[in-house]
Amino acid sequence: MPMRISILQKMDKTLLLNWEKKSRERQKLYKQVLAQSATARVYKKLPGYHEEAFRQIDCLQCAACCKHYSPRFKTTDIRRIAKHLRVKESVFIDTYLRLDEEGDYVVKSSPCPFLQTDNTCGIYDERPSDCARFPYTDEDVLIKRAQITLKNSSFCPAVYYVLEKLIENK
Repeated sequence: MPMRISILQKMDKTLLLNWEKKSRERQKLYKQVLAQSATARVYKKLPGYHEEAFRQIDCLQCAACCKHYSPRFKTTDIRRIAKHLRVKESVFIDTYLRLDEEGDYVVKSSPCPFLQTDNTCGIYDERPSDCARFPYTDEDVLIKRAQITLKNSSFCPAVYYVLEKLIENK
């Protein structure tokens, strides 16, 4: 059995080689797979694929999500983070956030102002719920919000990994 595990880990590492290029090339296929994957059977597999992905991927080596994109800051997030920072909610919003084209609060600038030089989060325990849930690879959002999943697969190796596992195990 230990031999099988090491072979599996080696195969998974190979899966991640050149993942950005492969992800760009397979966007159409991903879209098809997501459209066909809305089943209870697939939903049950997502947590396992998610765990596999994060045994291979260290977010602190990447942090692309924090460097290039912003989560939505919901009212509860704003309230909680402002309290943590000991500032008024309006000051927090004026300092760090803007309204996007969909009417959601997002960070004003990239990288995220709370991203530290070592790729850790300066407000990790208080981070927005979108950050805590990202990259949604263990929940039905991965399938139900295909547009977001496709975008996320272009910069997040974990999303790419889970999509490849869905293809592999159709």
